[in-house]
Amino acid sequence: MNSVLHVGIDDTDSPRMGCTTYIAALLVCELTELDCRFVDYPNLVRLNPNVPWKTRGNGAICLRFTCDERKISQVIRHIVTTVKSNSDLADRRADPAIAYLRGPVSPELAAFSKRVIRSVVSIKEAQRIAARWKILCIPLKGKKGIIGAIAALGETLQSDHTYELITYRTLRNRSIPRNIDPESVLRMNRETTPLTFNNIDPETNRILITPRGRDPILYGIRGETPEAVFKGHEMVKPNEEIERWAIFRTNHGTDDHYSTFSKISDMCPYRPVVVAGGVVGRPFTIPGGHVIFKLGDDSGVVDCAAYEPTGRFRDVVRKLVEGDLIEAYGGVRKGSARHGQTLNLEKIGIMDLAADCRYQNPHCALCGKRMESAGKNQGFRCRKCGAVDQAARKISVETERDLALGIYIPPPRAHRHLTKPVSRYGREKAGSKVLVVEPWHWP
Repeated sequence: MNSVLHVGIDDTDSPRMGCTTYIAALLVCELTELDCRFVDYPNLVRLNPNVPWKTRGNGAICLRFTCDERKISQVIRHIVTTVKSNSDLADRRADPAIAYLRGPVSPELAAFSKRVIRSVVSIKEAQRIAARWKILCIPLKGKKGIIGAIAALGETLQSDHTYELITYRTLRNRSIPRNIDPESVLRMNRETTPLTFNNIDPETNRILITPRGRDPILYGIRGETPEAVFKGHEMVKPNEEIERWAIFRTNHGTDDHYSTFSKISDMCPYRPVVVAGGVVGRPFTIPGGHVIFKLGDDSGVVDCAAYEPTGRFRDVVRKLVEGDLIEAYGGVRKGSARHGQTLNLEKIGIMDLAADCRYQNPHCALCGKRMESAGKNQGFRCRKCGAVDQAARKISVETERDLALGIYIPPPRAHRHLTKPVSRYGREKAGSKVLVVEPWHWP
């Protein structure tokens, strides 16, 4: 008799090596040889991108498959061996863990997963969920990794989701720069967009499908369907050997980390939030090219920051004026002795524009030239003809707004993994039945 198993894996990598998706790609082949049958693509679940203890992309993995009940112990032992041998156990930041569940995913477990994606959850809360739903947790070092491993079990991607085909390098090439033909990536992007996304940064023409670290990924192609990412993969020409590849189903590019609107007074460090309010004052630029403005609602005021890597997005932010009504999306940065909490912007929605009124000195009634101040409470004088008008006041001049209502998002090079790109608006999925389509991995 076969049972459905859900196996969650998290926190296996470090900034210097490793990749949890690579372990998943290894296990896909190994478990297939053990007669396991996959009922879904490997699920790549991106968790809260704002937690300070993450390593890189804060992604956990869940493998969902059927298995002969007599082989379950053998399968779990095999998974533990593979995870242990491919994790960076020596790095203090890595805390690899495995969690597995037999049978269906409960609504309570699904709700827990959403909290891990959208908030900060304790190890004790994860342990309570595991005990309640008979989830077996196998921490390979400390216990931090069980949070993400359990969260991966509960996030079944029933709402919006995308796909990513990830290719992996051979071991001997992982210490040298990646080598793929850039022209093939440009062609792939032209012919598969918008069914694939974030292949190229339009502001800089930088190729985005290749990471920069020492991890085993060669490139990853993100898109709306398995067929789209496979087509993109076939068009990319690598100049080095590919060890293996696999297609993942994921919450990447879905804005899954955002839920309902928050009040400014309710904001907490490390959480993703959406705040609606009015711009207070005018934006200003600080050293480093970061643009700051204040946003207020009926509960308080908070600084919002558009950092230098967000490129031309900062030009939009600079055009905001006091009274503009916006929705601000981002992660909450913890306050310090010098600064209060800051909302690090991922995108903004402009809902209503205020009048942009600026005050200017009046014109001279005699010669028409613009006057200058004659001193405090002494009116204005004309530098050209010498006329003085003590009753004159500055005049309000409304300027035309070079800004439209709508959503504004930084360029793809500045996106978090979960940030929904412009091309995905209107392409959201919901409740679709998943059919695993061949080919979805190699070997």
